[in-house]
Amino acid sequence: MGKQTNIRLDDAVRAAAEDRAKRRGLSLQGYVADLIEADVNQARAAFMAGASAFLAAYTDTFEAEFGEDRYPGLPEGLAKTAPRDAA
Repeated sequence: MGKQTNIRLDDAVRAAAEDRAKRRGLSLQGYVADLIEADVNQARAAFMAGASAFLAAYTDTFEAEFGEDRYPGLPEGLAKTAPRDAA
């Protein structure tokens, strides 16, 4: 169950939003929640796409500079003897 959030809208904006919500078969609350969720998901998708593109473009550069760190955070000696699935 979600948390309740209050917002203030100008009368004209509220009327337009209620009209759009009604045309979609939603309450004003449902309409606003859908808009916010779509915006958040779009931002998340854009970030993930950018991160994927960055990794694809610079993976070779990072590995050449730093090497592959299969066991980040493990002390030097343990990293050499740790089983492959230890991380």
